Parts: sequence; structure tokens; C-alpha cells
Amino acid sequence: MNRPQTRATLANEIWRACDILRRDNNCGGIMEYVEHLSWLLFLRFLDAQEEEWETQAAIARRSYQPIIEPPYRWRDWAIKDWPAEDLLAFVHGKLLPYLQALGGDPLRETIRSVFAERNVIVCASGYNLKDVITIINGIDFHSQDDIFTVSQVYEELLRRLGSENRLAGEFYTPRSVVRFIVEVVEPQIGETVYDPACGTCGFLVQAYLKMKERERTIEDHRILQERTFYGQEKKPIPALLGLMNMVLHGVAAPRIYRRNTLEENIRQVTEHFDVIITNPPFGGVEGQHIQANFPIKSSATELLFLQHIMRKLKPRDGTRCGMVVPEGTLFRGGAFAEVKKALLEQFNLHTIVSLPPGTFAPYSDVKTALLFFERPGPTQEIWYYELPLPEGLKKFSKGSPIQDEHFAEARRLWKAWDAYRKGQGPRETCLSERSWIVPVEEIAARGYDLTARNPNRKETETLPSPVEIVAGLLEKEREVLSIVEELSEILGKNRENGNE
Repeated sequence: MNRPQTRATLANEIWRACDILRRDNNCGGIMEYVEHLSWLLFLRFLDAQEEEWETQAAIARRSYQPIIEPPYRWRDWAIKDWPAEDLLAFVHGKLLPYLQALGGDPLRETIRSVFAERNVIVCASGYNLKDVITIINGIDFHSQDDIFTVSQVYEELLRRLGSENRLAGEFYTPRSVVRFIVEVVEPQIGETVYDPACGTCGFLVQAYLKMKERERTIEDHRILQERTFYGQEKKPIPALLGLMNMVLHGVAAPRIYRRNTLEENIRQVTEHFDVIITNPPFGGVEGQHIQANFPIKSSATELLFLQHIMRKLKPRDGTRCGMVVPEGTLFRGGAFAEVKKALLEQFNLHTIVSLPPGTFAPYSDVKTALLFFERPGPTQEIWYYELPLPEGLKKFSKGSPIQDEHFAEARRLWKAWDAYRKGQGPRETCLSERSWIVPVEEIAARGYDLTARNPNRKETETLPSPVEIVAGLLEKEREVLSIVEELSEILGKNRENGNE
């Protein structure tokens, strides 16, 4: 195996593989070639991991049962000098059907879920596929340097996918937002970490990187590898990208499952978690059969996910959540108010961070906020922070995205708030022109409206900017569409029952 000598040459080789795939007739767009590259990288990585497991078993004088049997292991088929058409015939006719039929344990089930129930993107040209496989064979997955390089390139690919795809919310949450949420929630080794809408696993990867800094023993390593990270994703392609993202960052067998999280009846939850970090989809609509799984019914996916999260946190002190919500979740009434009332009564909703317009640009102008809550409840008071736009900027955008430095003041003030609420610092240190505290009685008096209304704004600043008005109108439009959808379902049910 002729392995590239440096990180730079290896990175260039991976980008060359992307160019080869991009030119192929089956992989014209970024979605297709990232998916194709991902499943190849995944199988190559799994083969390297199996080599390590086999070695460990031999040292311990134990037998080893391969996860993938011959002749479907990477080492069996990907290093052969196939005629181009024979290679394509093997991949389509034997390899993919074998992978789609795996089962029997969590890892095999995960592999099966990645490849089953969809048309896996494969090159139209066997020659292109051979060239890409040759490049991937040049990666040494036993080398931390090589794994780091591949993970960096892969992260950039996911970022590009996020900026070029209008449905990018399911692929990419801005990493500055992810890092801030993980820092505030601060997961610890020994705790389980769950993302019910994991997409490409940005939250779980960041949690792993943060927790790995505290890894000290072999047992710590085993816990992080085997008993820490859990994710669910409804769509197959993000599930594949997320699984690959996790393994490239060092988690060999994460528990990432492809399933619709909202299909679980939350009245019968049996699996709970210590920490939940997530950016669940918003703007979607679910039908009555899904709504039946929730005590408070709504077609809005963001409200169903919030109820799911509340039930999935372990019923003990110290369990906690950090999540993204559309701003409408803060001010909407009806079912939303019911859920927010339960949230305040059962949990301590201690922090709300209002994000500026364009945070999720370019694929969404809906204004968002971050919620942080924990057990035990009830909520006594909420600390608000209104994250400002940089001077001279009307909104974040693809060309001027939100960055880590934009959270600098939020981090400093939040640490002061955290110290105060733990009795370790004065109240005044967490207050500023952009941060304030609201007692829960005031929230209840206004019908559980959690909107961030900064009392420190000058009178001349009380009117929202045009960008904020547009974002508010978009949220109102979503609310109206959601109500229309609910009415349509009710009318449809009435017609089925013969009631005109």
C-alpha cells in the first residue's frame, strides 16, 4: 500500500476522489458524491477496525467472528484488480444485497439500516469506482494522522453540503452553535448522550471531542466507545453521513439508528438518557397517527420533539438538555403553552439564548433560540441572553456566518450566571445590556410566553429591524400553515365518519 506521506497530500487525494465522483454520471451533485464517498470510507474503516478486533482476540486466545464475512470484507474485494464491469456487477449484485440483509446484533443492524431501504449511490463507471477505491486504499486507518486528515476533509464536505443544499438543516448545524451548547451542557464521562434528530451527528461528535479531553483510563476509553453516544435519524442519507462522521472522529461503534423518533409512544418510554443535545427539525408536520404518541397533540414537529425530550431524560437530578428551537416555540399559545407550562413545572428551564437573524443561513431565515433545562424542577427564574449581530451587519449569511467569537460575551456571562445559581457568585455579574433575569411568575402571567423581551433596550430600539420583521412573518406563516393542516385533518376525519 503506497500511503501518502503528509496530511496535505492525503487531503489532496481525497479531494481528487471527490472530483472523480463529481464527474461520474451517477454522482453529479454534492449530495450524491458525498454519499458515495461515505459508504466506501465506512466499509474501509470497518475493515481496519475488524483487523484490530481480530488481533485483540488472537492475543487473548479467543475466537473471532467477523462482522462482515468473506468475500464481502473490504480486504477481499477492494484490493482485487477487477475488470471495471465485473467490479460494478459484484457491488450491485452481491455486496449491497449482503449488506442490506445483515442483522443479529446492534452493529450489524446499524450497517443494515445504512444500506437498506434505499438506492445506494454507486458510480456509473467502473473505472471511476476503481480509481476512488485506489485512493481510499491509500488511507491508513490505523494511523491517527490519517484519520484526523480524513475527518477534517469530511467535516468540510458536510459544511459544503450544508451551504449548498436548501434542506441543509438535516445535514449541518453551525459548529459555533453546537460548541456553545455542548460547553453549557458539559457532558461527563459515564453519562449517556443522546440526539433524537442526529442528522450528521455534529452534536455527538462535539460531545465526544469535549469528553475525550477528560479521558484518563482504559475504562474511560471503553465507556466513550461503547456506552455513551446514542442517536436517531429518520432519513437514510443523513444517518449514513452521521455514522461516518462519528467513526472518523474516533467512535468505532456508535449507536446510531435509522428510525423516526416520533413514532415512539412517549407514555411507554423504557430507555432514558443523562444528556440530550439536539437541533430537531422544525417546520414539519406530523399526522394524527404520530400525534397519538403524545399527551399534548400538535402537528408541529418541534413541539413533539420537545415532549419526546422531556420524557427521555432520566428521572433523576442532574440530567439536562440543550436544544435549538424556532422562536415561535417561545411565543405560541395553545398546545405550545401547555407543553411550556409542563416544562417549567417539571424542569428547571434556567437559560434561554436568543440567536440573531441569519444564524442558520442560507437555508433558513426563521429566527431561533437555545433552550437549556435540567432536573430537578420547577423553574424559579430564567436567565436570558440576546446574542447581538456584529457591528455593521444586518444579519448573518452564507458569506458572513456566525462564528465562535460571536459567543464570547455569552460564554462569559453564562459562567457568571451558572456561578450565581450555584451560590458561588453575585447576581450582578451575569446581568448586562443584553442579559436579564425573569421570574417564572411573570412568564406564567403572560400565558407562558417565553419570548426574549430585553428590558434594557432604549425606547428607540424597541422597534424590530426589517430583518426581524421578515423572520417573524415567516414564523407566523408557519404557525398559520400548521393550524390549517390540523383543521384539514379534522375535516378529513369528519368526512370519513360521515359527518359533513
